Amino acid sequence: MAQADALVYLNGNYVPLTEARISVLDRGFLFGDGVYEVIPVYGGKPFRLGEHLRRLDHSLAGIRMVSPLSDQEWTDIFSRLIEGPHDQYLYLQVTRGAAPARDHAIPAGIEPTVFVQCSPIAPIPVGGIRAVTLEDIRWHWCHIKAITLLSNVLLRQEAVDRGAAEAILVRDGWVTEGAASNVFIVKDEAIATPPKSKDILPGITRDLVLELAEKHGFAAEERNFRREELDTADEIWMSSSTREILPVVELDGAIVGRGEPGPMWRHMQAVYQSYKQSLRDSAKLA
Repeated sequence: MAQADALVYLNGNYVPLTEARISVLDRGFLFGDGVYEVIPVYGGKPFRLGEHLRRLDHSLAGIRMVSPLSDQEWTDIFSRLIEGPHDQYLYLQVTRGAAPARDHAIPAGIEPTVFVQCSPIAPIPVGGIRAVTLEDIRWHWCHIKAITLLSNVLLRQEAVDRGAAEAILVRDGWVTEGAASNVFIVKDEAIATPPKSKDILPGITRDLVLELAEKHGFAAEERNFRREELDTADEIWMSSSTREILPVVELDGAIVGRGEPGPMWRHMQAVYQSYKQSLRDSAKLA
């Protein structure tokens, strides 16, 4: 099925993507007043669904909302939209809804707008990516997965303009995360990533990398590190739901390590892909 003709969920209805409509007074459209989630799907099953739905709940609580649907209702919607066993991802968005008039104050008694779409996952560039460092210009509540992403858009575009795939963000000299990813460094076979705080999104893939590292005996820790440590790192990785774990082979025009995916990344990549395959195999038996 062509993506334009794919069914999406919108406020209780399943409609073709080309027919999905919202009010121009929707607060997501006017103010970016809403949150979202991205959930990978492997073997026809949403990946770490419970963790993603709990993060959705935390994001909603951060903007003074509660989930408009139960976990079972979300699951039923996802099951309707997922097509086949190939790798894909669910995008869901909840906005505060459409009020009678535009007003910054939060209106009472309006119904939230709920949108869900399922799309194929694009091929992942496992050969490595270029990245640049940029000043973190985002707001200070980055732990909320908000749809107000203009600063992220501008940062990512600046990276693209400079021939890179991603930006690594720095605030007051400390590395926070990527424009659309979490960041790891490797030094002397030890993995490090910034700890959870309001400065970073609590990435589900990030957490899995740490979990797999511990399970397989890799040295890994959550700690803050400064911009200068990027220059001396043996390896740099970026992680996200749809890009999994990407090795950075060039940063700000300088080669990282040997200019190719490093040995620690190759070990972690093998472990990660094995974990994914176990999910696919489990889905076949279910």
